[in-house]
Amino acid sequence: MIVSVSRRTDIPAYYGEWFINRLKEKYVLVRNPFNPSSVSRIRLHENEIDCIVFWTKNPVSFIRWLPLIRFPYYFLFTITGYGKNLEKSMPDKQMLIDAFIQLSSICGRERVIWRYDPIVLSSEFSIDWHIRNFSFLAEQLHLHTVKCIFSFLHLYAKCQTRLKKTGVKEITEKEKISLACEMAKIACAWDIVLESCASGTDLSMFGIRKGSCINKAVIENITGVSLETGKDKYQRKHCGCIESIDIGAYDTCPGNCLYCYANIGFDKVRRNYEDHDPESPLLSGHLQKRDRIFERN
Repeated sequence: MIVSVSRRTDIPAYYGEWFINRLKEKYVLVRNPFNPSSVSRIRLHENEIDCIVFWTKNPVSFIRWLPLIRFPYYFLFTITGYGKNLEKSMPDKQMLIDAFIQLSSICGRERVIWRYDPIVLSSEFSIDWHIRNFSFLAEQLHLHTVKCIFSFLHLYAKCQTRLKKTGVKEITEKEKISLACEMAKIACAWDIVLESCASGTDLSMFGIRKGSCINKAVIENITGVSLETGKDKYQRKHCGCIESIDIGAYDTCPGNCLYCYANIGFDKVRRNYEDHDPESPLLSGHLQKRDRIFERN
């Protein structure tokens, strides 16, 4: 089993103690996002976990827990550098660069993958801005990672209201190709493998492969074990990720990034965050009488 921690929220940034408690207890409970009274019980036993994949924008507070994790793992670390205009609760870009370097020194550069995600375009964040920004970040990070995965913003309905005043717009195919071409040149100059995430645009002419964040080859390289697995059928059409079980919950990330598809509104996030108990098997709140628990295969 591959455990995703998590597409739905930033567990390393905000829920590190809870996650470590779940490893100690060897199980976690996860509500079905479409049927909240249906709860999956997922075993976290030594002989069942092949790898843990962490998704984060700020692992600073989580680094202290790493010595307690006895399973193979790697990090997907997002650094975009948009600042408070779009990422309202993110710390300074340089602080995150320093955290990336520190994490890489602990885990190894093959186990910290840089995500430049999502790419948004507006009058403030133009193609030229992205070229300068990506070039700066690549120069800072190239010794501490081997790969960068990027994606273009998809304007989900739940994001459109939040983004309305920012001027963020849909990205055209021409703009995608123009920016990807320049990013490929930069990545090549700094010896970083560049991959696209869940993109239907063919960028192979620039040497950009269609990537996967939860990646079979990466996990096999880390674990030394050959995996028998397929594409994750619950992800988007163009997503290349292999099967995993996600233990996060929507509407629980206080990062307050305006483009985030995982949060409906910050008021709901605040309530869920206030309901968080590090000792609970659920990420937010506790079991209720109406809940039905199913053992997850």
